[in-house]
Amino acid sequence: MPTRRISEHGFLADGRSAALVDRDGAVNWWCPPRFDAPSVFGRLLDEDAGHWSIRPEGPATSSRSYLDDTLVLRTVFTTATGTVAVTDALALEPGARGHDIGMRSPRVLARLVEGLTGEVPMRVEYAPRFEYGRVGAYLTERDGVVAATAGACRLELRADVPLTIAEGAAAGRFTARAASTHRFTLGYAPTYAGGEPALPDAAEVVAETIAGWRSWSALHDYQGEYRDEVRRSALAVQGMTYAPSGAVVAAATTSVPERLGGDRNYDYRYVWLRDFSLTLQALWRAACPDEADRQFTWVARAMGRIGDEPVPIMYGVEGERDLTEHDLDHLAGYEHSRPVLVGNDAWRQRQNDVLGEVLDAAWLMRYYLDPMSPEVRDLLRTLADQAERGWHRPDAGMWEGRGPERHYVSSKVECWTALDRAVRFGSRIGEPADVARWASARDEVRAAVLAHGWNERVGAYTGAFGSDDLDASVLVMPLVGFLPADDDRMRATMDVLERRLSRDGLLRRWDGDPAGFVICSFWLAACLAEAGELDRARRLVERLAARTNDLGLYAEQIDPDTGEQVGNFPQAYSHIGLIVAAGRITDAAARAAAERRPATSSRRS
Repeated sequence: MPTRRISEHGFLADGRSAALVDRDGAVNWWCPPRFDAPSVFGRLLDEDAGHWSIRPEGPATSSRSYLDDTLVLRTVFTTATGTVAVTDALALEPGARGHDIGMRSPRVLARLVEGLTGEVPMRVEYAPRFEYGRVGAYLTERDGVVAATAGACRLELRADVPLTIAEGAAAGRFTARAASTHRFTLGYAPTYAGGEPALPDAAEVVAETIAGWRSWSALHDYQGEYRDEVRRSALAVQGMTYAPSGAVVAAATTSVPERLGGDRNYDYRYVWLRDFSLTLQALWRAACPDEADRQFTWVARAMGRIGDEPVPIMYGVEGERDLTEHDLDHLAGYEHSRPVLVGNDAWRQRQNDVLGEVLDAAWLMRYYLDPMSPEVRDLLRTLADQAERGWHRPDAGMWEGRGPERHYVSSKVECWTALDRAVRFGSRIGEPADVARWASARDEVRAAVLAHGWNERVGAYTGAFGSDDLDASVLVMPLVGFLPADDDRMRATMDVLERRLSRDGLLRRWDGDPAGFVICSFWLAACLAEAGELDRARRLVERLAARTNDLGLYAEQIDPDTGEQVGNFPQAYSHIGLIVAAGRITDAAARAAAERRPATSSRRS
């Protein structure tokens, strides 16, 4: 399969799903119904799994950018005979503005080709493949519309250039001349749900989608440090939000490996409670409480009433729990990396950290949860009780190890977080006896972590009780308030992690991790800021900001040897890390400035 690196792609979103477009003008990934639906274009994972390309016939170079404050992508191709622009947008509902964008998106992908200078011969290739490339539909043409229907999926493509159909694909040639415009609109609809695919004018789609994204961006005017980077990351996180429920998926793709040829190729198109608290913090910083409120409402509905059973750690975008994993063994895989997986069996794991994630998020949202509904009160009380009874149990940990369960330090710390926030809520969620139990357990957890998490031989808090292995997940300790960042042992831990796991500003999760894990690097920057080391924190963030692709997007990890982005893309966690680190630096700088100001005195006359 030809090289189509993940970092070569741009990201389009419509509040329901995402499409990935490479710099050569090819749409290589789109799952129209919703993020975790089967793809209709899946060439990212196999050459024969479907694509849609519009590009110059001959040799060309390309440059691209998002239109300001949008997820509308413009690619300019330069050839020996002229220049041409291709503008791509996943349609937002006409008239949708602000917080309403994405709620009723029409499931339309529009492409607008504009001649800029000279004459450029162009070629269109349209090869839809349904069910992750398993099904090639019969294509028919009528009145300039190419229809493809197979199984539960129906696509219609309207093009203003002639297309020839052959062997389940359509192709055509045309010439883009200065000031010319060519329009392409692709609409999706379920085969049996009634209604035809929408086929609005491509130019109108682009204009409406620009207006919709800019109206959202206008509501979220972050003014702290790294403003441009934070605004771009906020747009990326919003783009990974399933608007009908408010859930934020971890990434738009499945099975892009952590290491080429490796087998850690997981499906990230789901919603993790592990990410929940930091997601809320990021939206709070760079967006506004309306998005955060929707996030918490979604979690409460998804979790439902729980008892003593382990809390599910992840869900589908509408709250589905059974995400059973299976192998798409007919696909070659990204860069020939198998298996290709849909679903994610991590949903079966015990991850004790989720208790702290949810209670920490509730504490952040406490003023918006007043008055607190009986359902939310019961949920928070139950989570606190689970932390009290279960903090001493081993689990799969933050990185979802598929081996034996262990006593991970970060999981214990998050159980402490759950109990600490429950104590702060006090009578709002429990009786005095409950609060006393939670306080006692909180102190037990803290004592256990301080005694058994610290490793004198290593000179750091390590990943698990009794282990010599370092793990960057312990950087959450200052971020949740378990220890101050300038605590002697915490400072020592930060130094050891940076010395032994970091290279060129990229911090790996553990020794042997194939690449730097982006959010861990931002956690380190946030901890340095909290410790008062603002210059080091800023230098690290600036190095990391230079590691995005040309559109300001991050995957999950970055290879320090090649600079190549690896893992699923774009990764919400990475962008959330940037926003959180920028916010911590902004706050630390404000505190430092306040401390430098001379004290004022007043006298009575």
